[in-house]
Amino acid sequence: MNTSAAARGTWDKVEFYTSYFLLTVLASVIGTRLGFDGVWQMPKIDLVLSIIALLLVIGSFWFARHHRRWRLWIIAFASATQLVPMVVRQPVLLLPLLGALIPVAILVGCLVALSKKSGNGSLSPRS
Repeated sequence: MNTSAAARGTWDKVEFYTSYFLLTVLASVIGTRLGFDGVWQMPKIDLVLSIIALLLVIGSFWFARHHRRWRLWIIAFASATQLVPMVVRQPVLLLPLLGALIPVAILVGCLVALSKKSGNGSLSPRS
């Protein structure tokens, strides 16, 4: 059995479950934000972008279930629709977001290192 194929299958499972977890979290955050729209009125552009993002996130469980690239683009779009309008209105929010990038960068680095690691404990050769 090819160990790199087995390692690739394991990595695919990690990415699959991670992306679905992120989609679930995004759906709950956007749904909660839309639910509070009745209490605190959101600007119309935020409302429209949030509705589009929520529809894409919910729809991605069906139409992007076999397309990793689509799932990642939907996650990026939905995240951007929630973060960019806030930072444009309140630029001071950019500082905590930049600070939050440090653990995210560490996590991404760890996931990339795991994706390149073969089953026997050494890094797989680059092709």
